[in-house]
Amino acid sequence: MSHEPTIVLVHGAFADASSWNGVVDRLLKQGHHVVAPANPLRGLAADSAYIASYIGQIDGPVVLVGHSYGGAVNSNAARRAKNVVGLVFVAAFAPEKGETLGGAEANSKDSVLNSALVQRTYPTGSDGKTAPEFTLDPAKFHDAFAADVPEGQSAVMAATQRPVAAGAFSEASGDPAWKNIPSWAVVAVGDRAAGTDVIQSMAKRAGAKITEIKGSHVIMVSQPQAVTDVIVQALQSVAKPVASAGARK
Repeated sequence: MSHEPTIVLVHGAFADASSWNGVVDRLLKQGHHVVAPANPLRGLAADSAYIASYIGQIDGPVVLVGHSYGGAVNSNAARRAKNVVGLVFVAAFAPEKGETLGGAEANSKDSVLNSALVQRTYPTGSDGKTAPEFTLDPAKFHDAFAADVPEGQSAVMAATQRPVAAGAFSEASGDPAWKNIPSWAVVAVGDRAAGTDVIQSMAKRAGAKITEIKGSHVIMVSQPQAVTDVIVQALQSVAKPVASAGARK
């Protein structure tokens, strides 16, 4: 028996699952199945293993949606979890095999993220060792990350941000799932965090169906309806083949 795919929303760095609240609200009101798990933000290999395990335990097909760093996690996770039928990249990285996000960002003319980073350390849990992680300077958060979000709301996002391990930017990506799975991309025209130029070029390389929306890096916060519309478009596109395949069995 086939049923509509579950939509899984994976957040990125310096954020948490609440960054999807506006989109989740709209998807639920439309009657869709949706979940927004916590992305550990401890490194590309560890995070993609966790998300792959999470979606692998979902009964039925999945449309996997990622914001920012979450797109890189999903590109790797969907290779392990065999129930992903569509990928949606929301201002998200879609790295090629062997590519690092730090390397991809180095060439961006649109990103100001590096100037807003603050390095800290966290315990790795191994023999008292520590490793570097990054947060965004709250004073620079609005300009670099969420310029089209009201300053009061942006301040709350800055206060509740989750740090990301340096390994998220330095670990090389594996063979990407977008080579074999239909993909859609929302490109935020005005993205000063990941950089519109980097996100646009990655989306084109991935062969994704691209929708450009004027807004900041957190486009799903500032323009939740427009992002929801793209996710539903992807869902409807992949749900029909899934349903017909189920009917043929």
